[in-house]
Amino acid sequence: MHAGIEVILPVLDEAAAIPGVLERMPAGFEPIVVDNGSHDGSGALAERLGARVVHEPRRGFGAACHAGLVAARAPVVCFMDCDGSLDPAALPAVVEPLLQGQAELVLTERRPEPGAWPLHARLANRALAWEVRRRTGLLLRDLGPMRAVGREALLGLGMVDRRFGWPLEMVLRAAAAGWRVHELPVAYAPREGRSKVTGTVRGTARTVRDMAAALA
Repeated sequence: MHAGIEVILPVLDEAAAIPGVLERMPAGFEPIVVDNGSHDGSGALAERLGARVVHEPRRGFGAACHAGLVAARAPVVCFMDCDGSLDPAALPAVVEPLLQGQAELVLTERRPEPGAWPLHARLANRALAWEVRRRTGLLLRDLGPMRAVGREALLGLGMVDRRFGWPLEMVLRAAAAGWRVHELPVAYAPREGRSKVTGTVRGTARTVRDMAAALA
């Protein structure tokens, strides 16, 4: 068991996936579900299942992540999607380099199962990862949504993006601060329900636009 770790789960209409994600949460990892304006009862469902719920009315992936970060009390926080594509059972391995003092930020490289990651989203992510490697020297293959970091250290980076540029801004600021960044492979399964981001070409384009702004 890893004590004192909270898992921030940004949520927008993920009622279909929430029970499975919370059920698989490892012992010692406390979920914080950040409801970003759901209309399907996601927040109320998460509360009934025993999760701590934070409501963030300002729309945006970064806004939800930041709200969870501010609400967290643990010294170590993890972030992961709450759509069923990522298995919480991977969290202990993801936090281990952080707990062992080997890294200040641990990222993940998604290893997709068939049908889990549309080609347009995979190509866009590959291009962004290449640009991050070019700019920072970090040997990253992905900008995966499961990651672990020290709470106070992350707050100290002064993140400003509140949209889909949040994950990229975190990496860029960490690199600029001289942080040691590790990347570990994790399984990536087809999500539950309809994707609102990279499952559509429009959603992927919006994400790329926000991340391009972060790069600028």
